[in-house]
Amino acid sequence: MDIAKFIDHSILKPNHTLKDLEVEINKCVELGVYGVCVNPFSVRKAVEFSENRLVVCCVVSFPFGLDTKEQKILQALRALEDGARELDIVINISALKSGMHKYVEEELKAIARNTEGVIRKVIIETAYLNQEEKRFIVELIADTGMEFVKTSTGYAPTGAVEEDIRLIRDWVRGRLRVKASGGIRTREQVLRFLELGVERIGTSSTFEILKEERDD
Repeated sequence: MDIAKFIDHSILKPNHTLKDLEVEINKCVELGVYGVCVNPFSVRKAVEFSENRLVVCCVVSFPFGLDTKEQKILQALRALEDGARELDIVINISALKSGMHKYVEEELKAIARNTEGVIRKVIIETAYLNQEEKRFIVELIADTGMEFVKTSTGYAPTGAVEEDIRLIRDWVRGRLRVKASGGIRTREQVLRFLELGVERIGTSSTFEILKEERDD
């Protein structure tokens, strides 16, 4: 299995320079990685550096999801104007934890309406949610017509765990694809998540993981 084809390589640290961006994108192209996931500031340069040799994905309201609905829509549309082909959108975690289900629903539906035609991955940050909240948000995302649910930003106390993947896949029954992200640092983890039915992997440890693959 060519696991590089499942990887969204994360280039999201605040101290990454544009030179770092160029170097990492070129390395991703060389290794056959599916795409790179970048901050809004980096989208245009990422598109320029990649020359359509891989997919550029932009995060929206990263990493906390606490921008307003209107701000999120503007971020998403600007990212698409700048050339992003996919979006990784953080839900309003505070609103969900506050029981503001209608707000969360309206926000996701508004983003979905305004971004049709591209791949949208909605980050739910599983570390902060109980089982009832996880099930509610996953089923809501499926109902909005978004394409993926993503487990984590990588900035929470924990990231992707096997039990969450099993539950999510059981709840959505094929209506959503799953991106596992957060704390994925080894080839063994990647293979295990793929076995569980995950269709995309988010990691900043891409080069170490693929070195394991080549050395195996």
